[in-house]
Amino acid sequence: MTILGPGLLGASLGMAARQRGLVQRVRVWARRAEARNACLGSEWCDSVAEDPAEAVRESEIVVLCTPVDRIAPLVERVRSGFAPGALLTDVGSTKARICRETTAVLPAGVHFVGSHPMAGSEKTGMENAREDLFNERACIVTPLAATSGEATARIVHFWEALGMRVTRLSPEEHDRIVAAISHLPHMLASLLCSLLAEKPDRWKALAGTGLLDTTRVAAGSSGLWTSICEHNRDPLLGVLEEFRTLLAEFSSALREEDWKKVAGLLEEARLYRQDLQ
Repeated sequence: MTILGPGLLGASLGMAARQRGLVQRVRVWARRAEARNACLGSEWCDSVAEDPAEAVRESEIVVLCTPVDRIAPLVERVRSGFAPGALLTDVGSTKARICRETTAVLPAGVHFVGSHPMAGSEKTGMENAREDLFNERACIVTPLAATSGEATARIVHFWEALGMRVTRLSPEEHDRIVAAISHLPHMLASLLCSLLAEKPDRWKALAGTGLLDTTRVAAGSSGLWTSICEHNRDPLLGVLEEFRTLLAEFSSALREEDWKKVAGLLEEARLYRQDLQ
């Protein structure tokens, strides 16, 4: 297996695949020399490559763990290095554009099946990686209509063997769903922090765990999340508009002192939160 981009997810994947005996060898490519050296000094990595095209040679499975805007360009860059019959997947949190652009540049006989393991964190970097990151977490696999059924089945088996609960969706349905359950929550947390950043600095010392819990994901990489917004702009705009309508409804209830309406909205939210795993 070759891992292109050994950050939190990539390094955790290498650890988990080695710990579970899913692969015989793990090879890594990282853009920075210090990251390559760190991988080579770990127990889960067998070798590193300075050139990504060299990294993918002879590998049966290649996992792209770079930011979403770099996945398709990287595949095009290394396309000459893929072994015949190689299977590619990724860990990106957007899918329609990635699946379309990546598939378009694949050489004959090489298969790409999009994946999104829902196992990320606001923390980044291989220093935060752990082998149990994928245990009992959801993973969405997004084959295109023309994707090989055998290739899809192999990717499903791969994630299941890592302990994940796999769901198959079209790339477009995936993007609509994660816009609501992943991307919108991040934007709301970030915008709340942006609002509070304009308030007096002493307010921070008065904040309790509620603010910390609510804004945890806002600590994620701004560059990475800008790329996600670009890739998933239309679904995110759609769910933002839905949220704008709900926020206006809540504001109206407050203005009119409609406490029954306020209580109803809060109770609906409470029951939904109780059902989350």
